[in-house]
Amino acid sequence: MTRAIILALVLMTAGGVAQARSDVSPARVRAHLDFLAGPELRGRGSATPDEAVAAAYVASQLQSYGLQRAPGMTGFLQRIPVLRQVQAAPAELLIDGMAANDVTLLRGAGGVWGGKVAVLGHVAPGTKASVLVVPDAAAPSGDIAKTRADLGASVTIVAADANSRRATEASGGRPSLPMSFADEVPGARNATVAVGPATMARLQRQGATAVLSIPFTLSHDVTTNAIAYLPGRDPAAGVLLLTAHLDHLGVGADGTIWPGANDDASGTVALLEIARAMAAGKAPRRGILFVAYGSEERGGFGSRWFGDHPPVPLSQIAANIEFEMIGARVPKLAADRLMMTGYERSDLGAALRAHGALVDADPYPEQHYFQRSDNYALALRGVVAHTVSGYGEVDTYHTPLDTPDRIDGAFMVRAIESLMKPIRWLADSRFTPTWAKGGRPTE
Repeated sequence: MTRAIILALVLMTAGGVAQARSDVSPARVRAHLDFLAGPELRGRGSATPDEAVAAAYVASQLQSYGLQRAPGMTGFLQRIPVLRQVQAAPAELLIDGMAANDVTLLRGAGGVWGGKVAVLGHVAPGTKASVLVVPDAAAPSGDIAKTRADLGASVTIVAADANSRRATEASGGRPSLPMSFADEVPGARNATVAVGPATMARLQRQGATAVLSIPFTLSHDVTTNAIAYLPGRDPAAGVLLLTAHLDHLGVGADGTIWPGANDDASGTVALLEIARAMAAGKAPRRGILFVAYGSEERGGFGSRWFGDHPPVPLSQIAANIEFEMIGARVPKLAADRLMMTGYERSDLGAALRAHGALVDADPYPEQHYFQRSDNYALALRGVVAHTVSGYGEVDTYHTPLDTPDRIDGAFMVRAIESLMKPIRWLADSRFTPTWAKGGRPTE
């Protein structure tokens, strides 16, 4: 059975159920989740045809609920050209002219770097020794992070260990290479590689020099946002922006699929369910934009493009709520609670709580979740924007084990249900969220 036939069958089934009920059905939630995180979509890799199929599915669902094209758009998809570097051959590290045979590229841009091994230190507290390769003309300080920032381009070489292996796993089992908007001039890039103990010992000899080569090709790709609009009763009331990201890590270098059920098929399903319920009820006072972004995993390209090319002026957006990873409860919170990233930065979270939302402040501020999701691109542009989330750092996070059967289905359904009335209130109210003093991010 071809992918197109499967997609058509799923659309017919899910669409038919949606017309019959307006509550949150566990069966419907699971049907959406099974499709988005199923083998046919191959992990919905950023800026891949699989991501485009996921976007088309979401757009078709939103359209089936009776939602309209967003103002100024001719369809329900926003296609964004991007330029991606693809590794063409294994990275090569020469130390004093001799090749190292235990090099793993973790991240970096294609090209050649070379210079003296000038700085010894640690990338972060608790990590093993690392070295920094800097151009001969540079004047490195004793601080690796500061030196990297000053240089703009350098190579960090770390000892291969569990942390370096986890870094590879977190990027889908392959090195993370740059992606940019097609018309963007890429900035200077850094590279990070992991090496074994023998190579690290060679690097730490006094006066050692190193050259790293990363062969690459360029791929012209497209990432896709799915966008739909529910008009409001009062054109002067502004617009509520509800979002999730539909991409994940795709297929690893060894052919393994990284399904991304919790991250973030779960948030995309929440977006669909809330859109369906809102469309089935009375038209809200505010208009509502429902957006599923592409390429969050590769640098927030979908949300950044949307922020620069919004279908309505950003000044008209009263607030943005992103839904992410709601398939697992937050260990540090009560069993029925979600966390809102950046809760203290605005008055939105408290207002939603006052109207029944089961949201608490983010109990993991050291993880900087507020800056790590699509809400941040809108927050930087002045929109009061937060992410509502379950727990992301579960054992399945950014692994091939993030499958639908690992989702806490009961928690996910309750989470979606708990958001329905507060979001309906926000869409109907005259309350406009504002940033707390110092709460709006600037960089």
